[in-house]
Parts: sequence; structure tokens; C-alpha cells
Amino acid sequence: MPTGRVKWFSIEKGFGFISSDEGEDVYIASSALPEGVAMLKPGTKLEFGVAEGRKGPQALSVRIVEAPPSLASSKAGADDLAVIIEESIKMLDRVGNGLRHGRYPSEAEAARVAKVLRGIAQEIEG
Repeated sequence: MPTGRVKWFSIEKGFGFISSDEGEDVYIASSALPEGVAMLKPGTKLEFGVAEGRKGPQALSVRIVEAPPSLASSKAGADDLAVIIEESIKMLDRVGNGLRHGRYPSEAEAARVAKVLRGIAQEIEG
């Protein structure tokens, strides 16, 4: 199974990119994240399957192999959680604005929002 490290990931956009050990960039959608994982920090080592998507390689069945060292300290964890919550507020604000105009989120967007909120709840509960 291929491995690589997260280049960047956006909760608000619902995707990011992995720099694979083979040297190519691989798209990763939030739907490919492991259960309970809402955010990936740059540098996180992943193992993943690959499928050819419309615009290139896409990660499937993602498994976290190694978190960046900065996640080990509790202060960094709190900082990371704060960033996740701030990104989530932006996402929820966008959904709320749509609802004000009578637009419900798509099924995919609703699933992504629910996954993010469940992940935050699990992090806060410890």
C-alpha cells in the first residue's frame, strides 16, 4: 500500500493533498479519512489505496501511520483543536447562510459537516 505525508488539508474545502513517497501529489477527500478523524495536520504520515480520479490519483482507505511530533504535547493538541473549531465555524456559517436562503446542504456536504462535528465532539470529550 502506498505511503506519503499530508501536504495540506482544509476542513472548509473538504479535501487536501498528500505528497506520496513515489513523488506524486495525491488528492484526499474528507470522505476518505478514517472514522472519527476530521482534520489532517501537514506532515502526518499516511498509508492509503489509490484510484485514478477525474483529475489524477485519489487516496482511498486512508490509515494514519504516524502523527507529526508536535501533536505529542498537550498544548499543541489544544492549538490544533482550536484551529479545527475555527475552520468548522466557517463551514457552519456557510451552511447557515445557505439555509437562510432556503438552500439545504447537499447530501455529501451534510455528511462532511456531520463527520467534522462528530470528530470535534470526540476530541473535546477526550
